[in-house]
Amino acid sequence: MIRNFLSILLAVFALNAFAAVDANQATRADLETVKGIGPGLSGKIVDARKTGNFKDWSDLVERVGGIGAGNAARFSQAGLTVGGSAFDPTAAAPAPAKEVKKSKKAEKSEKAGKADKPAA
Repeated sequence: MIRNFLSILLAVFALNAFAAVDANQATRADLETVKGIGPGLSGKIVDARKTGNFKDWSDLVERVGGIGAGNAARFSQAGLTVGGSAFDPTAAAPAPAKEVKKSKKAEKSEKAGKADKPAA
């Protein structure tokens, strides 16, 4: 009888250890139970959440410094979810803004224009 009780008790604790932690609802302490998330990162997640819940994983990655696609995948495997969803590495990440390159001709004329102006 005691053996059965202990087995059930251990099973309950094991299930709780693998329970998902949602980034939109977890406390700092809850977030720190996820392997790889320490006090600094849990604080960043909670602070970023003050402006509103995370829409999805890409929103979390964009708003929280220190979390990239690699960390998101690791945290997801360790039990972190966003809105109940696990990280999907195939989901399109936001494209970085492209820098407009100036032609050499435009750069030369810009430099020449600066040289002609007297210093104030």
